[in-house]
Amino acid sequence: MAPFRSHPFEAHSDGDKLKEECGIFGVVGVADASNFVALGLHALQHRGQEAGGIVCYHPDHGFNSARRFGYVRDNFTKPDVMDTLPGSLAIGHVRYSTAGSKGATAIRDVQPFFGEFSMGGCAIAHNGNLTNASALRRELIERGSIFQSSSDSECIIHLMARSIQKTLSERIKDALRRVEGAFSVVAMTRTKLIGVRDALGVRPLVLGRIGDSGWALSSETCGLDIIGADFVREVEPGEMVVIEGNKIDSSRPFTPAKSRFCIFENVYFSRPDSIIGGRSVYETRRQIGVELAREAPVDADLVCPVPDSGTPAAIGYSQESGIPYAMGIIRNQYMGRTFIEPTDQIRNMGVRLKLNVNRALIKGKRVILVDDSVVRGTTSRKIKDMILEAGAAEVHFRIASPPTAWPCFYGVDTPERSKLLAATMSEDEMRDWIGVDSLKFISLDGLYRAAGEAEGRDPKAPRFCDACFSGDYPVAPSDKIEEGFQMKAAE
Repeated sequence: MAPFRSHPFEAHSDGDKLKEECGIFGVVGVADASNFVALGLHALQHRGQEAGGIVCYHPDHGFNSARRFGYVRDNFTKPDVMDTLPGSLAIGHVRYSTAGSKGATAIRDVQPFFGEFSMGGCAIAHNGNLTNASALRRELIERGSIFQSSSDSECIIHLMARSIQKTLSERIKDALRRVEGAFSVVAMTRTKLIGVRDALGVRPLVLGRIGDSGWALSSETCGLDIIGADFVREVEPGEMVVIEGNKIDSSRPFTPAKSRFCIFENVYFSRPDSIIGGRSVYETRRQIGVELAREAPVDADLVCPVPDSGTPAAIGYSQESGIPYAMGIIRNQYMGRTFIEPTDQIRNMGVRLKLNVNRALIKGKRVILVDDSVVRGTTSRKIKDMILEAGAAEVHFRIASPPTAWPCFYGVDTPERSKLLAATMSEDEMRDWIGVDSLKFISLDGLYRAAGEAEGRDPKAPRFCDACFSGDYPVAPSDKIEEGFQMKAAE
């Protein structure tokens, strides 16, 4: 193994995993809808752990809302909160903050956002990112809009306010036709629950049935499972569904486009017990491990996941290679975000607070570690050090995604390109910098095969958005280009 050498990535020890920035959920047609929404948000907590919010409507009490920092379980299970959220219609949102702004986030940035219009109130929760938000914000402010948050999602409310359409549903359509980027939206009026996906369908949204009279919209099917709702179907790319009573109205308000669903939902973001495109996320991740074992075999004694996201791929790698699967790293399930004041000394111990090596199992073994991704590489180095300190004879990394070389602009918290390890290093250079005996990533074709595309990726018409790996952005990030971002040169 190559000797240690310093590198500017070492200064960035946090943020070494990509984070989906939010999850959305909505319910109509059931008593105490906010309780259902709280349960749904709890199931979607992996999509956002910094803050959450719920907005509801009751004919006698009007619209009410609650927004809180922290986990759903710590805020939306208390009677003093939930008793203020009556009614049979409610929507909710969980969020992550963007990189580096956790301490600066204000409660006014927490969704859902609400606006009072001449035809009544409307609340909106948004998963994704608007790539022309800066330009829209400047335009709206110049025309007199007064923003209350720093969120791009608030642009939708202001665009609705400027629309001349006669109904709130039509104003939502009007507003979303002006935005670029990726969005799944759950919205509500006094009587309607509304779900919308952008024309490319980058971010997920599913429809569920609750008993005979209720309906639910969720970022993932696991949100439906927790409330006992039956999965009906996915809201299709470019579709808007308006639910009122037992009636669902479906329309296609956007210019048709070929779907480009985010492939990283299959790798990491979605819960393994969710269903995407008719396929089990768990089975897709297990198949990623199978493909990885075929593409990058290595002689070793154990296959160990980096918990928890590497587990299904590690199982698949073990099954295909015949090398025994073992829990070589144990995760501390009770590690909280505020366990201890994050001094420099404790911050440097962060990985050890979350993960511990099973020393009796690892000692003297040649170990294959399977992880979901490498972003900055700092966590990979620390895990490698822990494995070697435990007496491992060799350490081999196998990564269940291709090298992450490009930032995401569609709703994922990604470092700028200069801080992505794969943007400045070859695979061999990354191996040497991390300090392992071997490092291999699944190919983009292998990832597509695992996701159900038998022939791999069609470069002329890829099925998924894979911009973080390929640099092929389905929607030009106009705000970032204005700031100086350089797109990948055409091949």
